[in-house]
Amino acid sequence: MIPTMTNYRKIVHKLLFALLSLTTLSVSTSCEPDYLEQSLRLAGENRGELEKVLDHYRDNPQKLAAARFLIENMPAHYSYKGDGIEQYYSMARGVFRTNLSPKQQADSMAHIAHYLLPNLEADTISDVRIMTADYLIRSIDKAFTEWETRPWAAHLTFDQFCEWLLPYKTAHLQSLDGWRDTLSSYFTWGLNNMVHDDDTYETTVNAANTIRNEINWRIKPFGIYHSAKGYPFLSASTMPYFTFGNCRDYVTLAVSTFRSVGIPAIIDETPYWGRYRAGHNWYTILNNRGEELTSEWDVSSIPGGSFFTDKRIPKVFRNTYAINRERERYLNTSLCRFPFEVCQRDITDEYFNTSDLEIPVSDDFRPVEEYVYIATFTAIGSDWSIVDFGYLKEGKAHFSRMGRNVLYLAMGYDGRRLRPISKPFILHTNGEVEYIVADTTRMRSVDARRKYYQSKNVATMRKRILNGQIQCADRKDFADAVTLYTIDSVLIPDKITLQADRPYRYWRYLSPEKSYGNIAELHFFDSEGARVSGTPISNIDNGEIINRAFDNDWLTNFDVSTPDGNWVGMDMGKGVTIASVRIVPRSDDNDIHPGDTYELRYWNDNNTWTSCGIKEADSNVLHYDSIPQGALMWITNHTRGMDERAFLVDEEGNVEWW
Repeated sequence: MIPTMTNYRKIVHKLLFALLSLTTLSVSTSCEPDYLEQSLRLAGENRGELEKVLDHYRDNPQKLAAARFLIENMPAHYSYKGDGIEQYYSMARGVFRTNLSPKQQADSMAHIAHYLLPNLEADTISDVRIMTADYLIRSIDKAFTEWETRPWAAHLTFDQFCEWLLPYKTAHLQSLDGWRDTLSSYFTWGLNNMVHDDDTYETTVNAANTIRNEINWRIKPFGIYHSAKGYPFLSASTMPYFTFGNCRDYVTLAVSTFRSVGIPAIIDETPYWGRYRAGHNWYTILNNRGEELTSEWDVSSIPGGSFFTDKRIPKVFRNTYAINRERERYLNTSLCRFPFEVCQRDITDEYFNTSDLEIPVSDDFRPVEEYVYIATFTAIGSDWSIVDFGYLKEGKAHFSRMGRNVLYLAMGYDGRRLRPISKPFILHTNGEVEYIVADTTRMRSVDARRKYYQSKNVATMRKRILNGQIQCADRKDFADAVTLYTIDSVLIPDKITLQADRPYRYWRYLSPEKSYGNIAELHFFDSEGARVSGTPISNIDNGEIINRAFDNDWLTNFDVSTPDGNWVGMDMGKGVTIASVRIVPRSDDNDIHPGDTYELRYWNDNNTWTSCGIKEADSNVLHYDSIPQGALMWITNHTRGMDERAFLVDEEGNVEWW
């Protein structure tokens, strides 16, 4: 298995828990633990190095306070142990210099990680045990120099400086090397040559965009999101040169580079979108007016624009250097010990309206601890994924700062496993909570056309078939075309029945104006249901584009650069009678796909999923009987794809996706 950030965190948390457990045993009876002394004790034989730093700054109260801040929170930060990671980075630099495509380079590094250097993330050590005085002093001095000399950092308070600029690393397992010097020299041609105007020069936004543009120009980011790519590149020797990555990789590069030149920046994230199987990371800068300006994506995004106005988000966490002491307590006292990141702070309510929840728990739940959990539907592996923990008080699960317009489920630990302890519920945009209960006294039929919600882009593409026509002709130029069917609804059947008066040689789909031809597939069938094939023809002279309409791949499209007058069809070689035609609109291949195997489930009274059976789709509509009214449902495609969402169907048959 290729290592992922989740794997890193689980292993780091196990080690961190061991360290924090030792810490707990040594805490005095005072109300406020001496975190500095705890860190020095955990440093073991490395204590002397950390004490050198404190002694070095004994006559500089501000730098001494900065050093204390770093050391007090250092036990939560880890680095690779051993020389395996340097071997990996060395091989990566060789791969970066090849002529392989970014995807091929990613595959190469995934192979190296999996077969040559597996499980490097298992060999890690807390920074408190390896930090040298020289490195930490250089890092602190460099950060202070940037704070004190850069105009776009002058507005920072000391507390802001400690989180937004000071930390000696940006990401988990980042190398303790000269990343500040490397990045500040590699990506700063534009910064060093900025025009010293009286308008924008000293602003944080201008400096950040100058750096961001140079990173994009030099790196040319290439996204690798859904495939293995090896370990992240977290050394000064690899960060300026890597040619592929995901949002986290490019956000880490951006924030590290920003900090290296005094631009206050930090990483925010959501563990999961409210209607998607994955999460997301982005960067935020603190501008010279004290405003927090977020990006939407990675280094490609300008900070301060609109922030995902169409996304539902359950939680937003800020990745901090400081330890979240509430999460530290959780790791020390919970029996479940879910691997929450200990250096994160909940800032959901700083992004949008949230709600504090009190959710009644099931009568049959026998708690073994005070902690409860809240999950959102993701369909990753099974169904629900934990986004945060809360507290059990007087028979209710309490959760704070929850994002709205999201489907949730409360869960609890019974000593053996995490299990549902509430009905699924929707936290609506107005803050009201709606529990979802299947009414088994009223059963109904369900006809489903998709397994995933329809995005704006998919809906827009689908509408491009409206007023499209199916035509036949005796002449190849369709001068004598006969129109057999005009599409007047996006809810077309899988096979459109045709009634031609006689056999014809030429058959086509004529796309409507402003549609750019957009369809994914075009299939012709005889009266026995057998597919009829001939020679593909079109008004365009591009065989690759024409063949996309017949390649059985619903993610490739007949897509023409000109908006009007486009058509694609077949020369059958002789007159034939076509009984039906299949037109697949341009989409995301989450429509019900004839021939694929599906399973529909609904959430039952026992807080588990009931399967309604596995069946092969014989059309673009999946039909099931005996579904309880009001039930939460979920369709899985066992043949292909990853995107799946839970949904409700009202009494009129309208689908609501969650």
